[in-house]
Amino acid sequence: MGMTTGITTPATSMTTEAAAPATQLGLMWLASPALPVGGFSYSEGLEAALEAGWISGEADTRDWLLDQLALGLARADLAVVAQALAAWQADDAARIAELNAWVGRTRESSELRLQTEQMGRSLLEWLRNGPARDRHPGRLAALANLRPAPTWPVAFALAATEIDAAPQQTLLSFAFGWAENMVQAAIKAVPLGQSAGQRILQALVAAVPQAVGSALSLAEDDRQAFTPMLAVLSARHESQYSRLFRS
Repeated sequence: MGMTTGITTPATSMTTEAAAPATQLGLMWLASPALPVGGFSYSEGLEAALEAGWISGEADTRDWLLDQLALGLARADLAVVAQALAAWQADDAARIAELNAWVGRTRESSELRLQTEQMGRSLLEWLRNGPARDRHPGRLAALANLRPAPTWPVAFALAATEIDAAPQQTLLSFAFGWAENMVQAAIKAVPLGQSAGQRILQALVAAVPQAVGSALSLAEDDRQAFTPMLAVLSARHESQYSRLFRS
């Protein structure tokens, strides 16, 4: 597989301060597949990798997702979430617009761009109807005014800000939500059994703290979105003959 980095071993665990119960529950809610943002309907190139024969079983799928976590999520979306948290807390609309534009600009296929915009819009609607809707209406208005649409990492950062979540806790929640959605996509598409899916999720959970630590320490100029083979597979997926997922 062209993206292999060898990052398949459990990362050193990170310590976190205990969150207030309401904040902890809020982060669990944001990471839940039941959150009505449609994350379950995307495979982020995994289905195209299957079609191309690059993935055929549990080990291939595990390694693919570990690479995607390290090479993609940690260097791009997780870093954006961390930086957007600070911008939302400072009510820095210009910075938020800059980060949102970067996410859209670095999506390397139309379906990946549509995914982040659709999930961002859906989270905006959820926030408008949720318990935090009256807390900072100006922030919700700023999210709604982002063009062409709010993106998923930027919207997620606002949702976490509204429940007073700390950066590390927020990124752990974001990463776990991604991991669970991707494992569920793999179970359906490869296909895999539930036990295999849990083993893959265990490997991802072990690697998430390292990815989060990397994203939190990433300098502005080091944030990047460079996964060329994933971009090629995603572009192929747009015209794939038979598919279960929207990306």
